[in-house]
This record gives sequence, C-alpha cells and structure tokens, in this order.
Amino acid sequence: MLSHNRRERTIAIGLAGLAGYVDALGFMTLGGYFIAFMSGNTTRLGVGGVRDIATALLPAAIIALFVVGVMLGTLIHHAIGRRQRVAVMALVTLLLLSAALAAEADGRWPAVLCMALAMGAVNTVFQRNGEVSLGVTYMTGALVKLGQRLTGVVLGGNRLAWVWYFLLWLALLAGTMAGSAAYLMFGLQGLWLAVAAALVICGLLWHWPAMPQRRPMS
Repeated sequence: MLSHNRRERTIAIGLAGLAGYVDALGFMTLGGYFIAFMSGNTTRLGVGGVRDIATALLPAAIIALFVVGVMLGTLIHHAIGRRQRVAVMALVTLLLLSAALAAEADGRWPAVLCMALAMGAVNTVFQRNGEVSLGVTYMTGALVKLGQRLTGVVLGGNRLAWVWYFLLWLALLAGTMAGSAAYLMFGLQGLWLAVAAALVICGLLWHWPAMPQRRPMS
C-alpha cells in the first residue's frame, strides 16, 4: 500500500469501506455466507464438503462468481487504453446498480449474483504489470503489514507507516457495521447507498488519474 500515493490510498480506504458494506448486506441476506470475503467462503466450502455436501454448493457458487468478477475487471484493464481504474469502477457501479434494481424487484438471487461479481471486480481497480497491487476485500495481508510496521516502530523505523494499514482495516470494519445497520433498516434496498458510494469513488478516480509509482516508506 505504501508504494501508492496518498490519493490512491484514500481511494483504497473508500473501496474497503464499500466492500465491507456490501459484504455485510450479503452476509445477512445469506445467513452467514460472504459476498466479498472468499477465505471465509472457502472454509464454509471445506466444512460443507465434509459434513453436508449440499451446504457447500452456495459458497462454491459465490467463489466462482467472485473469480469471474476478477476476470471481468482484468479484461477491462487490458482492453481500455486510458483511465482503466475509472472503467473498472464503472463496471463495479453498474453491477451494484443491477443488484439494487434486482432487490427492488424482490430478486434476491440475481442481486447476490451481481454483488459477488462486483466484489471480484473491485479488487482489480489497482493493478500494476497485470497483477493486483492493492486488494480491498480481504484484510489478512493488511493486518500482517500492520504488525510488521508496528514492529518497525519498536525497532526505530518509520513511526507512521502503520497508519495506512490500520485505516484500511478500520474502513472495512466501519463499512461492515454500516452495512449491517442498513440491512436492519432497509434490507437489500440498502444497496442504493452502495451505488451512491461507488459513484462518488468513480468521480474521484476520474479527477485523480493514475500517477507514477512512488517508492514505499521504510
């Protein structure tokens, strides 16, 4: 994360919050399955495969949709010559809009399908040399980096390098809490707030075009 400039980090924090929000809506809709956190679904898939194969079908389907979403985002990166990040974020916004419209029509499963695709695609907003440079729906790596940077402070390194990793994790947590509250109040219609947030992030990406890679802080 530290190899990205301040604006890119700000966008990443916003994306993490959006991912947490959508994941909470999906988790509460599906009764304990995830839309954005595929490690959790992999555990559910493994346990279900041993205890009850029928319960493994849903996490398997969500994982497959998530991967397809990643593929769609990556293909857009390859196909678009300029403003790839805006194009990918536009795809995410369109998918969330489709999910919100499906929810309005009581189409629970079409909404879940679009949400899973969107959460796969959102991880491809930040890419370098064909590889994802900043994932926003999973925090294990960020927490490992947080621990490493805090250790660096103890050893006399940069005192602030840990802050961005903490903020990334905190954004996911805050988004999850907001999504849970929205579900209790609005159900899946809470997706409209996610659409609005995605549009704001699209606008920021348009006004903040990609800048040259910076050297990470020590």
